[in-house]
Amino acid sequence: MKLKKSTILFGILAVTTLPTSLTFADDAGWYIGGNIGQSRGRIDEQTIINDVAPAPVQHAFLNDNTIDRGYKLYGGYQFGPHIALEGGYFDLGEFQFNHSVVPTGTLDSNMKVRGINLDLVGYLPFTEKFSAFARIGANYALTQDTFNSSAPNVLGGKLSDRDTLPKGGVGLEYKFTESWALRAEAERYRVSNGIDGKNNIDLYSVGVVYRFGATKKPVEVKPAPTPVTPPPAPRFEKMTIGATELFKFDSAEVTPAQPELEKLTTTLKGSSEPKQVNIVGHTDRIGSDEYNQRLSERRAEAVKNYMVDKGVQADRLLTEGKGEKEPLVQCNEKNREKLIECLQPNRRVQIDNVEVEREVKP
Repeated sequence: MKLKKSTILFGILAVTTLPTSLTFADDAGWYIGGNIGQSRGRIDEQTIINDVAPAPVQHAFLNDNTIDRGYKLYGGYQFGPHIALEGGYFDLGEFQFNHSVVPTGTLDSNMKVRGINLDLVGYLPFTEKFSAFARIGANYALTQDTFNSSAPNVLGGKLSDRDTLPKGGVGLEYKFTESWALRAEAERYRVSNGIDGKNNIDLYSVGVVYRFGATKKPVEVKPAPTPVTPPPAPRFEKMTIGATELFKFDSAEVTPAQPELEKLTTTLKGSSEPKQVNIVGHTDRIGSDEYNQRLSERRAEAVKNYMVDKGVQADRLLTEGKGEKEPLVQCNEKNREKLIECLQPNRRVQIDNVEVEREVKP
């Protein structure tokens, strides 16, 4: 039976050392650690002495030392923030107790306990760094007893026993970093006493834990979206073209080469804005008011027809003539040629509400 229990325990422990292909929570990972502390043996000394020095041998208690230093080394795999499987090696130290026997003599006993364990560990996180945990599992312990007696009728020598028995414990853990943590634990091991009984040994210890590949995941900060500068709103302005560029003197027929009108018609054909373009003709004051009014209207219509012939929709173009009513300059020259030259800015065609495509600077 003991061999069967030992085989099962070693098999489970071996499985925990194999790489896992399962995917668990982000907290999952391998770790190792070590604890050291004080062990306290709760040993049934009387039963052991009765087996070693049976009646009619008389004996009496002299003293004992059931406190020693203990330690453990362990490794495990944490499946997530709440559960881990852990196995390791422990040494619970040595415990002595002495009796006097009759006839005159002494019986000195020494017990050593060491072995391996496999535990299921459950965590209860309080904060990101601080948590409590509890463990339950099994230990396979080797107990070695040594008896030395000065009385000839008392058994002496060495005895040993191996057995698989339960164990449990509780503890606290504090993470200094994502990789390193401090533990404080209290555990109880159920072990064979080496004769024919079972006893408890408590281990109170502190230790450190190292977790492999544990790095704090940086908080993902999404870059702020690159502000998209909206295209500048359409700018609508007036375009003024001098009559000398568009027409011959006292004429309403557009001359062939008109780069400014060509550029304007191309812009209007490529966009639905503006929906309405006003074309206004102006003249100078030479001639009668009625004649100048009709001339300004004919010139506005001539510019519209030119643009329609180039592909601009006619219903987007509105024409108006203002004759000599809105002059830009006033001239008082007596010489006719000089007067005509001075009044040149007043002879113009003004195209209003024209979309101007250009970068608008703040």
